Amino acid sequence: MKLEEELREETLKWLRRIEERMNGIGGDRGFMENIRAYISDSHYFLEKGDLIRAFECVVWAWAWLEIGLEVGKLHENA
Repeated sequence: MKLEEELREETLKWLRRIEERMNGIGGDRGFMENIRAYISDSHYFLEKGDLIRAFECVVWAWAWLEIGLEVGKLHENA
């Protein structure tokens, strides 16, 4: 598999995972908006073929999610 194909597949894999995970998350509106914006940007860059920026955006979305959970700004819905 070519590097581009691998990067696209990894980006899509992590996008699917975070979109699924976000269904069970609530909390601070600002954190939630930033995560959704990075997810949206990742999709946008994928459509444009800009795989590096697409992957970078999904990484940032995960970072915001993990930090938000760690510092108590976000929580898992019961």
